[in-house]
Amino acid sequence: MQGLVIKNTGSWYSVQTDGGPVVECKIRGNFRLKSIKNTNPVVIGDRVRIEMNGEDAALITAIEPRRNCMIRKASNLSRQSHILAANIDLAMLVVTVNYPKTTTVFIDRFLATAEAYCIPVHLVFNKIDRYQAKDIESLEALMQLYLTVGYPCSSICALTGEGLDALQGLLANRITLLSGHSGVGKSTLINRMLPEANLRTNVISEYHKKGMHTTTCSEMIPLGEGGYLIDTPGIKGFGTFEMEGVEIAHYFPEIFRHSADCRFHNCTHRHEPGCAVLKALETHRISESRYKSYLNILEDKGSGKYREAY
Repeated sequence: MQGLVIKNTGSWYSVQTDGGPVVECKIRGNFRLKSIKNTNPVVIGDRVRIEMNGEDAALITAIEPRRNCMIRKASNLSRQSHILAANIDLAMLVVTVNYPKTTTVFIDRFLATAEAYCIPVHLVFNKIDRYQAKDIESLEALMQLYLTVGYPCSSICALTGEGLDALQGLLANRITLLSGHSGVGKSTLINRMLPEANLRTNVISEYHKKGMHTTTCSEMIPLGEGGYLIDTPGIKGFGTFEMEGVEIAHYFPEIFRHSADCRFHNCTHRHEPGCAVLKALETHRISESRYKSYLNILEDKGSGKYREAY
């Protein structure tokens, strides 16, 4: 029997069987031995094969090959990875200029990983109802930056529904991952677009301007027009995984385009003579913040460590 993993509560997996009911499953014990680099060998969005193990439960016995996945380094500083979801058509990264602040380093790490696994990303700037003049200036600058790079952007207010009509039109017949920091309004956004989901929401700390975890498990929410919206717990940091050396530049589209004109094919774009990327940086054809994010990932690989603050 085959099906789609639509919910993960830690030890149990809900599998929507093909043409049948949802079956609660556990994984066969040797999965963890086979996938020691992953904290979660079976993930939301996986196509799996299952075998019934009694009347009310089943075992996941195999995972079908994934066409892509969204992966980050596990936050326990180990060599393991944590996969957010698999077989994704679109990723929506919900970010906030303030309340809480999403850094460009976090955004760029997410975007670089999506590029590595060929996942389109739409940036969703939420909480525009709360922004003061300075916040609005930052919002406009960030949207212009990422639109120029090639990433579509939307500015919305999940609380009032402003800007959601166009966003909702992107979901039909797609498997869409919704991700971002805790407190950026993911659950509020889902409740506004899919009232039947009735997700629990929380408030951010006004003192620290940081969010508190509301979503505690990963779940695929079916859409009436076809497709699924994947809701995942908020993530604090985004450590890139399995990116090495010169290939990191490949996942920054504007850096990769200019790197074709570098004198050396293995240019790291830091100090080499004849580096077209450094020249583009000087002439503002590559933004300083994006270049700093690129260096930030390079430094992680060089030091072998990952700083959770990202």
